[in-house]
Amino acid sequence: MDYVKAFLVGGLICALVQILMDKTKLMPGRIMVLLVCSGVALGFLGVYEPFIEWAGSGASVPLLGFGNTLFKGVKESIGEEGILGLFLGGLKASAAGISAALVFGYIGSLVFDPKMKD
Repeated sequence: MDYVKAFLVGGLICALVQILMDKTKLMPGRIMVLLVCSGVALGFLGVYEPFIEWAGSGASVPLLGFGNTLFKGVKESIGEEGILGLFLGGLKASAAGISAALVFGYIGSLVFDPKMKD
């Protein structure tokens, strides 16, 4: 049942973002920033962590979850290192995900033949 819940929640988030892309003139980059900032705001309000516990990977994997991870890292790091934690916490908390995205993106570019759009 956890897989079904994660699939439905992740699919709902993606569907809402697709509607946002289709119905507004926002560029994809701005929508991505909006999602990350929304994840940070929801994490700050204490709403997103219980949602992740309920929905699992369906809520933690999308960009909303990335924003929440950044927030948690900064919050934890400020407690340990003070004001310097503002700059270190988000990178420490999300380093594994960012590294994986870079490595797998590079491997994908080697396996497939990427081309620039005309």
